[in-house]
Amino acid sequence: MNSLSSELIIFNSKTKQKEKFVPIKEGFVGMYVCGPTVYSKVHLGNLRTFLSFDLINRYLKHLGYKVRYVRNITDAGHITDDSGNEHDRIGNQSKLEKIEPMEVVQKYTVYFHSILDTFNAIPPDVEPTATGHIVEQIEATQKLIENGYAYESNGSVYFDVLKYNQEHNYGELSNRNIEELIANTRELDGQSEKKNPQDFALWKKAAPEHIMKWNSPWGKGFPGWHLECTVMSCKYLGETFDIHGGGMDLKFPHHECELAQGKASTGKNPVNYWMHANMLTLNGQKMSKSTGNSILPDELLSGNNSLFNKAYDPMVVKFFLYQAHYRSVLDLSQDALDASEKGFNRLMNALETLNQIEAKESSTIDINNWKEECYKAMNDDFNSPILIAKLFDATKFINSIKDGKDSLNQEDLDELKTTMNVFVFDILGLQATSNSDSKHLNLVMQILIDMRNHARNQKNWELSDDIRNRLTEAGIVLKDGKNETSFGFD
Repeated sequence: MNSLSSELIIFNSKTKQKEKFVPIKEGFVGMYVCGPTVYSKVHLGNLRTFLSFDLINRYLKHLGYKVRYVRNITDAGHITDDSGNEHDRIGNQSKLEKIEPMEVVQKYTVYFHSILDTFNAIPPDVEPTATGHIVEQIEATQKLIENGYAYESNGSVYFDVLKYNQEHNYGELSNRNIEELIANTRELDGQSEKKNPQDFALWKKAAPEHIMKWNSPWGKGFPGWHLECTVMSCKYLGETFDIHGGGMDLKFPHHECELAQGKASTGKNPVNYWMHANMLTLNGQKMSKSTGNSILPDELLSGNNSLFNKAYDPMVVKFFLYQAHYRSVLDLSQDALDASEKGFNRLMNALETLNQIEAKESSTIDINNWKEECYKAMNDDFNSPILIAKLFDATKFINSIKDGKDSLNQEDLDELKTTMNVFVFDILGLQATSNSDSKHLNLVMQILIDMRNHARNQKNWELSDDIRNRLTEAGIVLKDGKNETSFGFD
């Protein structure tokens, strides 16, 4: 184990404060993250969540923990919103596309995996599906009935929220009061079979036309959305595990219901640290398909959209996402992506320069102090924007050494190279852009430099200055030497 693991602090959404991370079993971490409901292409907000927990997974492993990372695929059951409305999104999509529900599932699961692979995310250690755990969900429902926290009604089974609240606190995770929930609940179609409007489905009776259904002690039906995550997290991580993650939008009702199901089933607190990634907005507004203020990852990467004037490399987008803390709202815009592109190129350029630097006899830079600051950032609730700021500090070191203003001895130079590679490639999971892209950039820049040199020889200072100024605006700095002109990134 890395000695730095003892310094890791995590913000716990349940206690609303940062806490020292102490795993249940020394040297091991069990982490469950709610995966996608595979009825459509994963959107950028979801992508941000999954990449946030990819960063967390990578850093935990770097600290020396043996991590079991479980992320599910929701391929059955109804999604429930804040108001209690239920939506069979997979079934509805199968009707729209005129294909079988499991064809919908396969189509969008493949897309989900391909997008995460494009962004160099490490696959989870276990990726269970809801349909693969129907038996366990039926058993869990029976146990909740036996424990007195669930009841059957007209072929469906519901969790009794008010009964649970007599002994526990329904709303402790999302900070909601049960009385306020009752007061704000309006009567909805299909809720007459519940004891209370707040009760949520563990098992739903299937209508005759419903395609995805299974036999159960209560008749043909399908599992509730919240139950699958309780069943699969407990099966692969135990009745109490270390970390449960997901998007902020899942805190209520999904995670609140998971917490209640876990306690009602085992009498134990199911999770020690709840973690939630915040939302991604687009041009200052909430992403919404209905308003057109929405963009998919592949649309952003290909440039095939009406919101941005160019395509972006996946590593630039990933770098952009990590420039805000995972618990902060992040706004996606043309200016923000362009700035991230410049920053990413600057970082990659510095790494190339670092490989060309030669050691000197002595060091004028304190590399150990800088390294400690990098770890301090990540140990403070995985603070990627502070880490990135420290990496940019290193680019200043590198350029200063290149220009002969500073120096590093062999030991410190090796330490800088190792630490930069670890944080950039292993922990942030970034990848250098393809050599062909760099070659094309170099060719284009040489053409522009030649054009500027020709203008200078012709004493066309207006054109010469215009080329230089426009490149500067794009974050590319020309450096005039005695015999040649080179370029770098601002």
